[in-house]
Amino acid sequence: MANTPQSKKRARQNERRYAVNKARRSRIRTFLRKVEEAIASGDSDAAKSALREAQPELMRGVTKGVFHKNTAARKMSRLSARVKAIG
Repeated sequence: MANTPQSKKRARQNERRYAVNKARRSRIRTFLRKVEEAIASGDSDAAKSALREAQPELMRGVTKGVFHKNTAARKMSRLSARVKAIG
């Protein structure tokens, strides 16, 4: 358990950041799920629009430190290739 005032403060900060990052990660996954569902349904227009909405969310996750840059790039690359394949 945290003993010093600094370690207590860090524990509080960590809890807050954990909650914020968890919410942000969940939001990004929701956007990615929408793209996956559009791809599964075979609707090209819906998949393209869902992908356009997901891209900035995923990149925002990178700038906020939730995802690594290469992870986001890999996800975008694979999703866009799958969207292109159905179109």
